[in-house]
Amino acid sequence: MLRISVEKLHEFMVEVFTRLDVPLDEAKICADVLIESDLRGIESHGIGRCKMYYDRIKAGIQFPITKIDIIRDKYATAVWDGNHGMGHVISHRAMQTAIDKAKHYGIGCVVVRNSTHYGIAGYYASMAIKEDMIGITFTNARPSIAPTNGLDPMLGTNPICFGAPSNLEFPFLFDGATSISQRGKIEVLDREGKETPIGWAIDREGKPFTDTKQLLIDLISKQAAMLPIGGADEETGSHKGYSLGVMVEILSAALQNGSYLQGLHGFDEAGNKIPYKLGHFFLTINIDFFTEIDDFKKITGDIMQTLQNSTVAPGKDKIWIAGEKEYYMDKEVRAQGVPITPALLNNLKVMKKELGIELLDI
Repeated sequence: MLRISVEKLHEFMVEVFTRLDVPLDEAKICADVLIESDLRGIESHGIGRCKMYYDRIKAGIQFPITKIDIIRDKYATAVWDGNHGMGHVISHRAMQTAIDKAKHYGIGCVVVRNSTHYGIAGYYASMAIKEDMIGITFTNARPSIAPTNGLDPMLGTNPICFGAPSNLEFPFLFDGATSISQRGKIEVLDREGKETPIGWAIDREGKPFTDTKQLLIDLISKQAAMLPIGGADEETGSHKGYSLGVMVEILSAALQNGSYLQGLHGFDEAGNKIPYKLGHFFLTINIDFFTEIDDFKKITGDIMQTLQNSTVAPGKDKIWIAGEKEYYMDKEVRAQGVPITPALLNNLKVMKKELGIELLDI
């Protein structure tokens, strides 16, 4: 598979965003978030998503110039309206504001309405970790997940992200959807021409749906739905993934007086594309207000190592900790470059040609 260096891809994405009228400093933030995803091996949210933002900006449903309205700002909290600007920029500023508030108050919380897709949640939690803080973030998303015992795609994949510093080489960093699979992985399977695994999605009769290309179409027309963590039945814990998704929806919409569920579909009543109106939640906890940072890191590291050193199941290589695989993947990708599939390569060529970009010899 073709691989392109991290530096060249980052430079290319900055050029794409600036050609679309995103200011240079903000284009760098967008590219930083996307390349961080590729570095962690999360191919669904890196360079593979660049074309999605390109298409949305050209369609006029996402704005390259980010204008944030501060609705409320009281002590450790704030409510913002992102006005459908660049989700990465809005979220970077929101998390930084939460960090700044936590330095003063011990806790900082910023919630956002009317934003756009913000990339991997782990990027923002990592901002807090670098400041020796705990970082937490949630976001709602386009409806694609059926509630337990239901068929309609109602909830987004609604990720939960929690990050904490440790005394090990890497922090604890969990970043995962409340559904079995994130929607982006379905898009990756489509680019690779692969079927969707049984158990990830269902049709209108509740039967497994494995036609990946058709699934992406039927999710929009509500003829198919993806499943929450735990699958379709309470016996396998479906209600837990479903309820966690609802929790994220509440924290991404109710505090902000924002949109939710089918209000995030991206279409008006006439079927025209409109902004997605996503909501985000950012929380930082200043560890120094609670305990000594070295003590916190040691206990967190001890928890992580003790789990890793417990008995490994037959046929398994080791016990992993959230964020560990991504830590090692970062080293590999920096050394070898980002893998580019044929379908992704075609998307890069389209943007390169249409925007008149001379970067990348592809």
